[in-house]
Amino acid sequence: MTTRNMSRFWEWGRKIICVGRNYADHAKELKNAIPTEPILFLKPPSAYVREGCPIVVPLYTSNLHHEVELGVVIGKGGTAIPQSTAMEHVAGYALCLDMTARDIQDECKSKGLPWTLAKAFNTSCPISEFILKERIPDPGNVKLWLKVNDQLRQSGCTSQMIFSIPFLISYISDFITLEEGDLILTGTPKGVSSVQEHDELQAGIQDVVTMTFKVDRPDQ
Repeated sequence: MTTRNMSRFWEWGRKIICVGRNYADHAKELKNAIPTEPILFLKPPSAYVREGCPIVVPLYTSNLHHEVELGVVIGKGGTAIPQSTAMEHVAGYALCLDMTARDIQDECKSKGLPWTLAKAFNTSCPISEFILKERIPDPGNVKLWLKVNDQLRQSGCTSQMIFSIPFLISYISDFITLEEGDLILTGTPKGVSSVQEHDELQAGIQDVVTMTFKVDRPDQ
């Protein structure tokens, strides 16, 4: 494992690799086909935001959605990593939100364009503290939840994922070399919905961690 400070991976990690539609019920709620192989997209490190700072709504969207996810922090890099040894490359985890400008994503999809403006804007990846690997002995059976203004919106379990974490690590590393400090977002369960300025988002991994973020909108 790296000698760098993994507990602050967001300060030096080079990329965020996201997996879309990895929960069947989420794919269905957005009227998307259930994928037969992982759907990948990227966020830059500038997407990270930590508790104490707001999620800022981009000026170009009027339909910003929350998506709560388990993030996998890579501690040992590699290319073409076998599934059988994939978990040896994991340093730990983080609770994450994949904030999505849904109206922009829908417009991009209808035009056959990339989703970058919908997914990669500043503060589009709120994250918790770093979670040591030992605190989540079975990442394939983790309960996630998210509330907006104390109302439960999302509740799911990583056991519902279509593609497992070892499979995702192996699949991604076949095409994109994984490096120390990289973060993999593993997909979101059903229940995504829009948020508004001044909303308070609370999210958690049951018995492990919780985090809270406020939503803000810059002056026009």
